[in-house]
Amino acid sequence: MESKVSIFLFMKLLTLHDQVSDHLHRGIIPFWTNRALDAEFGGFLTNFDEAGHAYEMPEKYLNSQCRMIWFFSHLCRQMPESPHAERARTLARQGVDFLIERFWDPEHDGWFWKVKRDGARLDDGKVSYGQSFAIYALSEYTLATDDSRGLELAARTFDLMQKHAADTLHGGYYENMEPDWTPAPPGFAAGDRKGLDTHMHLMEAFTVLYQASKESVHRRKLIEIIDLICAKMIDPKTGCGLNQFDLSWKSIPAIAIRRTWNAERFGEQPAQPTETTSYGHNVELEWLMTRALQTAGEPIDKYEPALRRLLDHAVLHGVDWEQGGVYRDGLRETGHAIVLEKEFWQQSEVLVGLLDGYELFGEQRYLDAFIKCWDFVNKHMIIHEVGEWRILLDRSGKNVLDGNIGNAWKVCYHTGRSMIECEARLRRLIAR
Repeated sequence: MESKVSIFLFMKLLTLHDQVSDHLHRGIIPFWTNRALDAEFGGFLTNFDEAGHAYEMPEKYLNSQCRMIWFFSHLCRQMPESPHAERARTLARQGVDFLIERFWDPEHDGWFWKVKRDGARLDDGKVSYGQSFAIYALSEYTLATDDSRGLELAARTFDLMQKHAADTLHGGYYENMEPDWTPAPPGFAAGDRKGLDTHMHLMEAFTVLYQASKESVHRRKLIEIIDLICAKMIDPKTGCGLNQFDLSWKSIPAIAIRRTWNAERFGEQPAQPTETTSYGHNVELEWLMTRALQTAGEPIDKYEPALRRLLDHAVLHGVDWEQGGVYRDGLRETGHAIVLEKEFWQQSEVLVGLLDGYELFGEQRYLDAFIKCWDFVNKHMIIHEVGEWRILLDRSGKNVLDGNIGNAWKVCYHTGRSMIECEARLRRLIAR
């Protein structure tokens, strides 16, 4: 019986690997390598309808342009034999050229948040979330190409964050700042708030920065932010991530902050009260933290309870075991799902995190949840004849709420990274 179960599992993993690999290499990678270049102004196009046709793009965001640089750089580094690798390297380099020319602030240093499509300045605020993606992209670019500009600017941005954005009294980093790095006003501009999302992506950025630099200060700040997240940003009772905090790390009701996806996204708004948690975000935090710990050479055992609780909360409350996929948002205290829509990025991150949990801890329920989520994505969210994912579906997946496959926030970062990570993890599981 055990032998039959092992054979069945092997064949299932093989099927999953082939599905993921086919979508990555015949869908996502050629979709973006063929369409992303803004041949007129430089940088990247981000807005595509469900047929893969570019539509009006009045502005370029720092985080989206950096995510494109990261993706093409990562593709070069992870798949140097790919027929798309050389094209990806060219795209990454011109993306860095555009980034430096149009987003770098020559007066105050750091990166502008937003420009017009042609590169004209539109929003010159300093956003920690955006600075994190500049560090992330430029560090990955250096690892992929050996272009010294990448690490030089990534390290310089890191130093600016320590100088201007770090809260030396309470720890962590401020969210939004003015062009000269002074704190933004309270409220909608979030000058009086800190968030898990920004700190998670700073952890992600510091991970790749340390990979590229091997500098002890980068490792030290990476471990510092991991411990801060564990101590302040994960609910010790429920195990899920908390959303927003005041400057002294008191958890407070979340609001839609300026310059965030939550403030601009389409779809149902979370119900009151606002003490919600994102299942996809929690699982993304789990696997990014695992990667950070491995990169820093820190033992996983110390952090295992927190990692497991993030996964378990999502598997118990967030996975739609009836119709597949993962819900958008739920209540923090009870875990009860309150926004049942299925959005692209949560599905992407849950796939990686569930496989990460299965690899780390060997829990069958994590693999079962992965299969349930992947089947939903493969059937409903991916437009196979085009090669990318829809943005937003209803719970069943049958009603498309936003069928576009690219916008100012959605590029190939979540979907492409998810498929690269899942392909590699499934390959390792098969090899076992």
